[in-house]
Amino acid sequence: MKIISVFNNKGGVGKSTLTYHLGHSLAKLGKKVLLLDMDPQCNLTICALMEEELHHIWQAEDAFIEDFEAANRVDSGDILTQTRSIHFLLKPAEDGINEVETLPPPRIIGTNIDLVPGRLSLHKYENRIAERWNGVYQGDNLAIRTITNIRGLSKRYADSLGYDYILIDTSPSLGILNKVIMSTVDGFFVPAQPDMFSLYGIRNIGNALEVWQREFNSIYSLISEDKRSKFPSRFVQFLGYTIYNSKKYTRSGQEENEYGLAQAHYQYVSRIPATILSFVSEANREGITDELISQPIGGDAIVHTHNTFPAMAQALKCPMWDVPTRYADLARQNPDYIELLNQNGFEYNRGNNGRLQEIGHRYERFTLDLLERINLL
Repeated sequence: MKIISVFNNKGGVGKSTLTYHLGHSLAKLGKKVLLLDMDPQCNLTICALMEEELHHIWQAEDAFIEDFEAANRVDSGDILTQTRSIHFLLKPAEDGINEVETLPPPRIIGTNIDLVPGRLSLHKYENRIAERWNGVYQGDNLAIRTITNIRGLSKRYADSLGYDYILIDTSPSLGILNKVIMSTVDGFFVPAQPDMFSLYGIRNIGNALEVWQREFNSIYSLISEDKRSKFPSRFVQFLGYTIYNSKKYTRSGQEENEYGLAQAHYQYVSRIPATILSFVSEANREGITDELISQPIGGDAIVHTHNTFPAMAQALKCPMWDVPTRYADLARQNPDYIELLNQNGFEYNRGNNGRLQEIGHRYERFTLDLLERINLL
């Protein structure tokens, strides 16, 4: 089992959309996948669940988020029989009480793919990490549990339900929550747009990783081997980047580049490899050659924007390539919902079936390339 994070210091790059579709692409290839939404904005969760269902999940656990121990004395245990948010799962560590013995079932969102939903209150756990951070250097058990609990929960779910990959969506931040996530996963990759901000984002990530690794190396030297086993065997590895959600543009008379981008955009894309090699330490990209790390994952497979297709897929709660089937099923089972979608501008055009299937093939190409890199970890 590998724990992989999708991360960028810049927001609005389509990170949650990419994570959602990567998970479904892996599942389509026969891998068992768990999606973990660690972004307090919950965009990955919104891709997968109807708002009403998410409201019920959150409402049922509100008392536990307020005071887990007190709520647990009142509840008969039924709370653990239904899907719970990631903050609910982390709350015992946040409150310094025993972990739940039985993990609640993740939400099944497709064949081979499940979800642990996010929650807006996750910032409270981040605050607790900050409060306990110094205790990690002293080997304090609760402090270490607090910062390794995301990895620990991932491993418990994998051991219980047999996941091959756990994909973690993150916020566009270099704060302490992401420091903990990125320092305890196995690998990560960066979706980047062809602009100056992505270049600086990669620089910031590289600089942060170097600082974080020094901190964790200090921690490892001070704690026992038993406590060290709660961390990954080596620090997070950078798997590469992909250009994502960019506009395809080739002006008449303009020489076309390998990604079909406007020259103004291509000038930034062409600088990404050198930025990676300069700012992402070799210690964070072991096993992946400079030549491989300089190429976007999947080449040009998912470079260009999908226009309104992601919005349609989100409304139907399915990956883009399943929109035709999902739309047809809902038209039979819940025509009122389809009518509501149409009233809000989501009328489906069957003429797009071929394009949607092509998107599926492109994601498969991207996923197979990513798997080759993950196998190098």
